[in-house]
Amino acid sequence: MTTAALLLALAAAFVHALWNVLLAGARDVESATAVALITAELVFAPVTWLTWDAHRSVWSFLVVTGVLQLTYFALLGTAYRTLPLSVVYPVARGGAPVLVLLIGAVALGRTTTWTQVAAVVLVVAGILLVRGLRKADPRGIAFGLMIAAVIAGYTLVDKSGIRHAGPITYQELSMLGPAVLYTAAVLRVKGAGAVRAAIGPAAMLAGVCTFSAYALVLAALQRAPAASVAAVRETSVVIAAVLAGRVLRERVGPARLAGAVLVAAGVALLAL
Repeated sequence: MTTAALLLALAAAFVHALWNVLLAGARDVESATAVALITAELVFAPVTWLTWDAHRSVWSFLVVTGVLQLTYFALLGTAYRTLPLSVVYPVARGGAPVLVLLIGAVALGRTTTWTQVAAVVLVVAGILLVRGLRKADPRGIAFGLMIAAVIAGYTLVDKSGIRHAGPITYQELSMLGPAVLYTAAVLRVKGAGAVRAAIGPAAMLAGVCTFSAYALVLAALQRAPAASVAAVRETSVVIAAVLAGRVLRERVGPARLAGAVLVAAGVALLAL
């Protein structure tokens, strides 16, 4: 892996962790999420127009992934409003690739290696440490696993859908429906005043980061194998835990931080 690819993958990890921290730290998480989604669509619309690449066969994939993305942001907003990011984020990020592996093994009949089993053990051990062994709120694990299941779902859909469109076009189109519907729901429930109040540098930066993280991954993939890039990206789990403690003032002790490291190591091993 070249130095340039390593730096790009690390930047992608940081940016991904950053937009989650920015949304989790918002006074009104749902309204801030709506602002972020609309910002991302508007900022990258010209880039999509200039690099347009989509076949009409992509639309069936976009509909399915759009529903899953909408569910993802709805769950994420609720989770970050009520639960610590330092619990939800590692479980969601670590659980998704494990679920993809299990679906592949059970539903598609793919073989599982001992390395993959070891990776799953690391992820599970890390999740237990992140959760805490005493007086832990089970909702953190529940929301994390639900979000992980949705991530696993749209990952499997996008793996096939991306063959029918360019990456930037695909991302812009896949997020268009969720951005409009999520914002409409927030406007209906909370009112236009709440959404206007959420407009600010943090929410808008979060929106740019949601798209930029993926663009950095694409740039890294041009310079290094997918497995290496995926492994380095998982440092976002550790970065998010550190930022949660520093920025959000969550109680991220040695055990929770060690758990985040184990989750990242397990997913990285799975990727490799």
